[in-house]
Amino acid sequence: MIRIENVSKIYNEGRQNEVHALSDITITIRAGETTVLKGPSGSGKTTLLTLIGCLSRPTSGRIFLGDERVSSLPEKFMTEIRRKTFGFVFQRFNLLRGLTAIENVMLPAYPLGGDYSQLRSNAQKLLDDMGIADKAQMVIENLSGGEAQRVAIARALMNSPDFVIADEPTANLDTRLAGEFLKIVERLRNEGKSIIMSSHDPRIWKADIVDRVISMEDGRIIGDEESGK
Repeated sequence: MIRIENVSKIYNEGRQNEVHALSDITITIRAGETTVLKGPSGSGKTTLLTLIGCLSRPTSGRIFLGDERVSSLPEKFMTEIRRKTFGFVFQRFNLLRGLTAIENVMLPAYPLGGDYSQLRSNAQKLLDDMGIADKAQMVIENLSGGEAQRVAIARALMNSPDFVIADEPTANLDTRLAGEFLKIVERLRNEGKSIIMSSHDPRIWKADIVDRVISMEDGRIIGDEESGK
């Protein structure tokens, strides 16, 4: 469970170009569910995801992971929690060009140590689970958009995180690939993963696999709807 209490985020605080990205957000993200942050560009979805995933800190307010307050931890401990607890699928995937698919998948595991051959075996299995085992040795720039996304998902799962965070995961995908992505999300949820996504795509927030849709606008939460399933 992730608990967010009275959180605000201000960029360029005190400057002429100050931006209030989030204003007084209070919400609890339950484990074992698929949660979607819904809203137009600029609504604060991505900023909230970065705070949830310990990628940045709030300007004010508190964030708890279970009973532990993580928003005030030193960066060293924030980094450790981020590596072990969260897996990230970024909007543009952020895969490293010039590296193969399997090399990209292995990247999050290197800081945690471990046997190289075992890490490689784990990465190969994840690519197999994603249905692209035959692309393991292919450099990223030669993959299709759907294949690159599957590599990004495999990379997010490399450290067996409890939470998978995806920022606008279908923004650059056609209807068929979006449907394939949702099947992967369903499987991850059935395996016990907690999924948190941002999206302004109705294919995402209307999907049957979604348990909860949180609507955002201008840095605030304006709606919180449980699935009727």
